[in-house]
Formats: sequence, structure tokens, C-alpha cells
Amino acid sequence: MTYYHSCQEDKMMFRCLNFCKREQIRAGKMAKFGRDSNVCHYNFIDAHVSRIQFSLQLYRKLNSAELCFEIKNMSKKTKLIVDQTELCYLNKIDLPWKCIICFGDYQILAETQEGESMDYFETHLPLAEVPNLQERCLPSVPDACQPVPENGISSSMFPSHSKSPIEIDENESC
Repeated sequence: MTYYHSCQEDKMMFRCLNFCKREQIRAGKMAKFGRDSNVCHYNFIDAHVSRIQFSLQLYRKLNSAELCFEIKNMSKKTKLIVDQTELCYLNKIDLPWKCIICFGDYQILAETQEGESMDYFETHLPLAEVPNLQERCLPSVPDACQPVPENGISSSMFPSHSKSPIEIDENESC
């Protein structure tokens, strides 16, 4: 989970998070994120954050070995946005394998990696230097450097096995 807040250097709201090492959480426990250090494993030092902002829980789908996470909004005051899905108080959804979680001025890029354990899951908490939304919406460097033809369709939009559009002079016939 890569964290970002526009005032992260000034306000130090992430000072209680352990950015240096991976942490293990038992599979049956709910990982809680919020302001209350007595209840939450991941604490934000910010009066704008709810006592318990949201929770993550590992579960296994029925008749499947697939492990998934669900995310639940635990805040009565602040909506939680997971990609484009808005969650009100006590709403929950399956956490996509890669998504942006937003509440207030916070942006968290969550990425799930495959694993084998059914006893615990690990968390790793890097701090982003640029907004996660900005980083995710920018085109990759190779695509940004490619010229775009007059019809507005870039050759990078087509898989390598398909033919890209061919420019034809208006006097030529098909």
C-alpha cells in the first residue's frame, strides 16, 4: 500500500506507520486503518481521519482456494472511494488486485500480490513522492514519445499482432 497526502512532509500524519519493513497480520484478524491507536494497527496522526477509517479483511471464496480481501468503510463522516466506487458507512466491496483508495486528501495505491499462506498476510507500506492518482493516470514514457497520426489513433493502441492504420493519400483509392 503506497501512501500519499499533499501535506505529508509538513504535517507528518504518517509518522506512526512503519515504512521500513514488512509486517505480518494473522489471517483471521481485520486490519484497521484510522486515528485511534488503541484499535487500529495502522495509525494516521490527523484530526480529519476517523477513529476507524476503513478495514481490510482476508477471506477465501466459497468452494475455492482463492484468497481475497474485502475493504469496508468504517467512517460515518467520510466516504471511501475505491477506484470509482464510492463506499458510505459500513459499505464493503472486494478489493481489486490493484486500485486507488481515497478518503479526504489521502491516496493509497493498493496492490495485492499472490502468496501461499493461509495463516497470515503481509503488508508493505512505501511512501509516494507524487500523487498516486497522477502517477497512475500518466501515460508511460514510450507511449508519450510516440507520434500520433492525423486520425488520432496511435499505433501503440494496437496489439503487435494486429495491423496499425496505414496513411493513404486522399487521391489514392482503396
